[in-house]
Amino acid sequence: MSDYNRYGHSYSYGGGYGQGPAPSAPPAPHMPTATSAAPPSSSSYGAYAGYPPAYPPPPSQAAGGFGPAGSGYGFVPVAFPPGTHPDVERAFRAADRDCSGAIDERELQGALSSAYHRFSVRTVRLLMFLFNDPSSSTPSRMGPTQFVSLWDCLGQWRGIFDRYDRDRSGKIDSRELTEALRSLGYAVPPSVIELLIANYSNGVPSNGALDFDNFVECGMIVKGLTEKFKEKDTRYTGSATLTYDGFLSMVIPFIVP
Repeated sequence: MSDYNRYGHSYSYGGGYGQGPAPSAPPAPHMPTATSAAPPSSSSYGAYAGYPPAYPPPPSQAAGGFGPAGSGYGFVPVAFPPGTHPDVERAFRAADRDCSGAIDERELQGALSSAYHRFSVRTVRLLMFLFNDPSSSTPSRMGPTQFVSLWDCLGQWRGIFDRYDRDRSGKIDSRELTEALRSLGYAVPPSVIELLIANYSNGVPSNGALDFDNFVECGMIVKGLTEKFKEKDTRYTGSATLTYDGFLSMVIPFIVP
């Protein structure tokens, strides 16, 4: 049994991130046009301090959600969603070196690293898992539809990262991470924030800051696990009963690179 109720409800916020205007597809890393706006409020539950907030909307409603379903493209002409920015198309085509119409994790890593900064293979694999269509005949490769969805999502995450990286150090510390996740609608307890920071700083507290790559991975794990937990918490009480198999099936995809 997992129980969040002890954290409280007097602070009302959340309801998902990306409620402001969505950023346009970038020729380079881009920022949302209204990231300075406060997160929209919504109902909450618990005892005090707002852990956790009301769940964000599902991916189909939340801006920057996980990629839409689509089929693998294989060796066929590449078809992008209507309105795709030409620079995003060029980024995909440049990464698709064998002109197969789909890219593998190494090609995706190259595309993202050239646009933002070096992405680790672990982060890329997580993104591939989250954004790819599980029914695709090529689950280890990403087609243009999923790539466009991922690119747009990362643009919004970049805007949030820059918003809370107030000292422009290129990293965010535990306090900034708490505020950033809260702006996304996830009120993560301090004890969990400490675990997240330690995970990306080799356990050394003095190194407790995340670069953009780690911030994306961290945020996607929190988002993904919250949405999985939400499926079990049908009454939105902050509690759920899981079987052992169900727990492992929920968590392992997010922690095994």
